[in-house]
Amino acid sequence: MPDGPSRLGWLDALRGIAALVVVFDHSSYTFMPEFRRELMPEFNTSRYGIMVFFLVSGYIVPASLERRGCVRAFWIGRFSRVYPLWAAVVAAALVAGVLGIAEMPDFGRQGAVTVAVAHVTMLQELLGTPNLLLVLWTLSYEMAFYLLVVALFTVRLHQRSATVAVTLAVVAAVSVAAGVVLPVSALSDMVGTGPLVAVTSIAMAVAICCASATSPELRVFGGVLGGVAALVLVLFNGTVPLWEGLVILAVMFLGTAVHRAEHGRSTWRRTARAGAVVAACAMGSAYWHGDVSHFTRRGWITAFLLAVLTFGAGLACRHRRIPHQLTGLGTLSYSVYLLHPLLLAVFDHTIGRRQQDHPLLEAAFFAVLLPLCLLTHRYIEAPCQARGRKLARGPGIDGAPLVRVDRSAVQPMDAPLQTAVPPQQD
Repeated sequence: MPDGPSRLGWLDALRGIAALVVVFDHSSYTFMPEFRRELMPEFNTSRYGIMVFFLVSGYIVPASLERRGCVRAFWIGRFSRVYPLWAAVVAAALVAGVLGIAEMPDFGRQGAVTVAVAHVTMLQELLGTPNLLLVLWTLSYEMAFYLLVVALFTVRLHQRSATVAVTLAVVAAVSVAAGVVLPVSALSDMVGTGPLVAVTSIAMAVAICCASATSPELRVFGGVLGGVAALVLVLFNGTVPLWEGLVILAVMFLGTAVHRAEHGRSTWRRTARAGAVVAACAMGSAYWHGDVSHFTRRGWITAFLLAVLTFGAGLACRHRRIPHQLTGLGTLSYSVYLLHPLLLAVFDHTIGRRQQDHPLLEAAFFAVLLPLCLLTHRYIEAPCQARGRKLARGPGIDGAPLVRVDRSAVQPMDAPLQTAVPPQQD
């Protein structure tokens, strides 16, 4: 146990738990197929893990932006924490495919350049292109959240997290109650995947550059452009149902509302009301959506409720000592999240999936995965994060008001904690 309670410990514990559950969800296909078939209709382990990750991300990512009051420093921090390991793992997956030790990613009818550009934006899930790794779809919603957070910050509406969460959740419930069902990647089908990827990548680059500029007008333009682009993609080009995409965003903004309440920027009563509305709309949407292939309302609702309760339990234990095994696993959670599907792909392609449950193989998989994640964190994540912090503190960023948003519009928040959603850290 650590010498004393750490304000980081409970978040690290949540990330560690979520990472373990997500890895089990995916590895159970290979090592525990019988148990998985019994469990999934009752408890959707995938949705549990990612909802915990999204709550943690929503809790802390906006704090990073608001603490500095600098959009450019925010994006430097995000890129230095998310992209280096992402690039290394995606490159390793492609190499494994070329060497024949893993299945080569299927681009379908899309060109390699289109898929590559979509992945660089990290919005590939919302751009109608296949994910090179199965877990990358959640990063697209993370990126959409970042763009929306920056948009709200630049137009000085960032304090209204609870209102945003409630609005998104209510729209989700109304859409499913009204029977609004859009085809998968509807916008891509309408305008074409290639043109959509090209327009979105240009818009995203312009949005980030303008939002990081010295001119207040450019900052607002860039923030709004990025936010609108993200919202349009979530609404009209997702592969998950419309209501679930909106619920994902609502959950992240609910996490932000909890952070504000804890730090005195809002009231707990207001946050509790928002949480109740978000939970009711989310569960109502899942219930109205009904049972379909690979989805049961019971499994999704149970996972959602347990994710919210897990986050609440972590919050209640934030002043207690947390086992160092969980905090250490939380530090590795981004590596765990990205690396495990690559390792599984190699196993599936070379040895094949089991037809019966093999708990020892499941345990052995974790025993191989975690040391590899320790290495990737030490030699890829940590050095790049350190460089990102140095760049974010460099001249013209923290030290120069000309690139800062007016601090009179920003209420200072405590120093950001570390997180990795479903992987990222700050």
